[in-house]
Amino acid sequence: MGDHDPLAEARELESLLTTRLETPIDEIVPLEGGMIGTVARVECVDGTTLVAKTGPTPLETEAFMLEYLAVESELPVPEVHSADDDLLVLEDLPGTTTHDESVARDAADHLAALHEHRGRGFGFPRDTLTGPVRQPNPWEDSWPTFFKTHRLEHAARLALSTPSPLDGDTSTPETGSLPHPLFDRVQAVAADLEHLLEDGTRPALIHGDVWRTNVLSTDGVVTGFLDPATYYADPEVELAYIDWTDTFGEAFFDRYTEHRPLRTGFWSQRRYVYRLYPLLVHVSLFGTAYLEPLEATLSELGY
Repeated sequence: MGDHDPLAEARELESLLTTRLETPIDEIVPLEGGMIGTVARVECVDGTTLVAKTGPTPLETEAFMLEYLAVESELPVPEVHSADDDLLVLEDLPGTTTHDESVARDAADHLAALHEHRGRGFGFPRDTLTGPVRQPNPWEDSWPTFFKTHRLEHAARLALSTPSPLDGDTSTPETGSLPHPLFDRVQAVAADLEHLLEDGTRPALIHGDVWRTNVLSTDGVVTGFLDPATYYADPEVELAYIDWTDTFGEAFFDRYTEHRPLRTGFWSQRRYVYRLYPLLVHVSLFGTAYLEPLEATLSELGY
C-alpha cells in the first residue's frame, strides 16, 4: 500500500465534494473511523454540516444498506444525502463513540426491535460488504446452509488465498494469511454446522457490524448506528459480534434478554461458532495478528 497522506486525502475529498455539493465548503475535519477509507465532517458556508466518506470500496453499497434499514426498520441511521461508488455524503448525527451502561441498554432496545423484522429467507436483496470484504447474500431457507456456504467457507477461502492489503507480515502475493492447517479446522466446523446450529431459527434483520466506533450516542441514548453490514440472519450473529468486540458489556445483554431471551447453547457454543466469521474477515484484512484468537476459538469449540 502507498503511504498514508492525510493532506492529499483531504484535498481529494474537497475536490470531490466541490463537484457534488450545491453549497461552498468552509472546512473539512477528519473523523475517527476511517480505517479503510477517509471519513470527515464537512462544514459548509451556509452552516450545514455533513459527513463525507471516500474509500476503495463501492460506497453505493453502504448507502443501499442505510436506506434499507431506514425504510424497513426503526433503527436510527444517518440519512443518505448523496451516494455513488466514490463518495458517500450522510447526515451529521450528534454524539460520540464513548458509551456508558445507559447507552448499552438503549442499544439493546433498538437491536431487539430490529431483530423482530423478519425476512423471506436468510440473505438479502443484494450482496453487501463488511468493510471491503464482499458478503454473498443469496436467499436460503436453511440457516446452517447459509452460514456454512456464504459466511464461513467464503471467508475462509478469502483468508487462505488473498494476501491481506493491511498486513505487513508473512502473507505473499501467492498466499493469504490463513495457514492451511487452520483452514482445514474451519472446514471441519463448517461440515458440522447442521449439528452446531439450530435450523429452526427465523431470519431476522441485523445491522451486522455493531461495535464501538459504529455507534454514536449522547446523554445516555443512541443517536445513530453507522457502517452496517446488513442481511437477514440468526440474530445471535449480532449478539456474538457484540460479545466478541466487548462493545457494551453485561448491561446490554441483561436488557436484550428482557425483550428476547437467549436460546440455550448461545454462551457455551454458538457465540464461538459465530465469532469465527469476523475473525476470518479480520485475518483477510489485517493478517496474522488474528490467527491466535482464531485458533483459540476453534479450540474452544473442540476443533
